[in-house]
Amino acid sequence: MRRVLRNLLVDAVFFLFAIVFTVLIADSVLPDDLSPAAEATENAVWLVACLAVFARRRWPVLIAAALIVAGTWLHLLTGPTLVALFTVAAHRPPRVTAWVTALAMAPAPLAVAQHLLDPEPDRFVRGIVYFLLVLGAVGWGLYTRSRRQLIASLRERAERAAIDARRQAREDMAREMHDVLAHRLSLLSVHAGALEFNPTAPPAEVRRAAAVIRESAHQALDDLRDVIGVLRSAGDTGRPQPVLTDLERLAEESRTAGTRVVLDQRVADPGAAPAAAGRTAYRIVQEALTNARKHAAGAPVTVTVRGGPGTGLTVEVGNPVRGGGAPGPIPGAGQGLIGLAERASLAGGRLEHHRSADRFTLTAWLPWPAAGGGP
Repeated sequence: MRRVLRNLLVDAVFFLFAIVFTVLIADSVLPDDLSPAAEATENAVWLVACLAVFARRRWPVLIAAALIVAGTWLHLLTGPTLVALFTVAAHRPPRVTAWVTALAMAPAPLAVAQHLLDPEPDRFVRGIVYFLLVLGAVGWGLYTRSRRQLIASLRERAERAAIDARRQAREDMAREMHDVLAHRLSLLSVHAGALEFNPTAPPAEVRRAAAVIRESAHQALDDLRDVIGVLRSAGDTGRPQPVLTDLERLAEESRTAGTRVVLDQRVADPGAAPAAAGRTAYRIVQEALTNARKHAAGAPVTVTVRGGPGTGLTVEVGNPVRGGGAPGPIPGAGQGLIGLAERASLAGGRLEHHRSADRFTLTAWLPWPAAGGGP
C-alpha cells in the first residue's frame, strides 16, 4: 500500500511537471496563425498526453513512441514526451532505451540540413534545446535505473549476508551444543555404567555416583535450555563463556568421573590469553576428554598447554588407544574431530590428530598476538 501511494505521488509530480512545462513554453512554440480548430486539437491531444503519465509504468515504450511520432506534427507534447523518455530509460533495458532514444533523435539530422538550406536561428535554437532535453531525460532515467539496481544489489547482498550470518550462528551453536552436551552426557554415562558394572559397590560410592549423575543431568538440561533459547532468540544467553583458566575445573570434573587426568599448564598467565583462543582451547580439551571416555574408558589422559604472546597457544592431549575401564564405548556421531578442526580454523589456528599403535594424540595451535590481546 505504501509503495502504491508513493507511485501515485511521483506520477502526480510528473503530471504537474508536464502541465507547467507546457504552460511556460506554449507562447514560444505555438504558431501565430494557428486556427481555432487546430488549437483545440493541440490542447485535447496535450491533455490526453499529460493524463497518459499515470499509465507510463504499464506501457512506457508505447506511450513514448506515440508521443514522439505525434510530436512531429503537434507543438505541445514536449513535456509529456520527456516524462515518457525518462520512464523508458528508468524501467526498460538499455537496448530498448537506445531504440526509443534513436527514434526521438531521428529528426536531428533533418533539422540541421534544413537550417543549412534555410537558416532560421530561432527555430534551430529551439530544436537544439529540444534534443538536449531529450538527452537529459534519458540520462536521468539511466541514472535512476542504475541507482535502483545498485540499491537492489546492496539489499540482496545484505539479505544474503544476514542469512549467512544466521546460518553460521546456528552452526556455531550446533558445534557448541555438541561439545557441551557430549561432555555432560559422557560423564553421566560413565557413572551410570560404573553402577551397572559394579552393582555391589558400597552405599557411599553409589550415593556419590548418583549425585554426580543427577548433577550432570541437571547441567546438561541447563545447557540444552540455553542452546534452545539462543536458537529461538538469535541472541546471547548471557552465560559466561569458558576461558583458559577454566581448564583446571574441567580436569577436576573428569577426575570426579573416574578419568585420570594430568594437566600440565605451562602458560605463565592463563588469564591473559585471548578470549577466542582460551574458549577454543577449553572446547578442544573438553572434546578430547569426552572422546577418551568414549573410546578408551579408564585410560589416563595427559593435557599439556603451553605458549604465550607472540608464539601462540599450543594444546596437546594424549591417551592410550585402549583403556582399562569398565563400561563399553559410548556411542557418538563421529563429528567431534571435524567440529574441532572447524572451530580451530575459525579461531585462526589449526588442529591435527595422530593415532599410533598404542596412543592417540590431538594437537592444536591457536594464535596469541604479541600484544597479548585477542578477539
